[in-house]
Amino acid sequence: MLFFARERLVLLSVPKTGTTAWQAALGDRASLVVRDPPELKHAPLYRYNRFFRPMFEKFCDGPIEIVAVVREPVSWLGSWFRYRKRPFLAGRPTSTQGLDFDAFVRGYLEESPPPWAKVGSQAAFLAPRPNGARVDRLFRYEAPEALRAFLHARLGVEVAPERANVSPEAPLDLTPDTEAALRERCAADFALWESAAR
Repeated sequence: MLFFARERLVLLSVPKTGTTAWQAALGDRASLVVRDPPELKHAPLYRYNRFFRPMFEKFCDGPIEIVAVVREPVSWLGSWFRYRKRPFLAGRPTSTQGLDFDAFVRGYLEESPPPWAKVGSQAAFLAPRPNGARVDRLFRYEAPEALRAFLHARLGVEVAPERANVSPEAPLDLTPDTEAALRERCAADFALWESAAR
């Protein structure tokens, strides 16, 4: 998570949307960078609303604009699948070694996903809160120039993030039945991505 006090702006770190690269590029410019632990770095909107928002608004004397990046849902799951294939996870319950992508997605769609497919949902991560807290601006991972232009206008700096935390390549093939089930079960995630700035 990145917080810019003077501009009253927060960039939430949705996992697997390139936010590590944005943090590296903007860390020196931010008032506060939450890097660790992952539960705070990747604080979903409900956690931001409960713990960070009251503090930020108190010291900034007013509301904070909330910005986030979302990724096309199949690509997002593919990034999780590839990340969890990394050798350092071998032998752990979260490892996807020995699985193909279709099996990973089918596991993800189970009522109680196995540990290797338990990755949450972008729509749940950014779900508006009952008190009205919501993401004000949503950008697509696949169109970084839109976020770059926005941040240049708001922060007055040119930003050119370099790729970071890149996972090894792996085939991301889905059977038609699995893809149809994913699109049906995760309709909110696909709608969220469709609504984001291109």
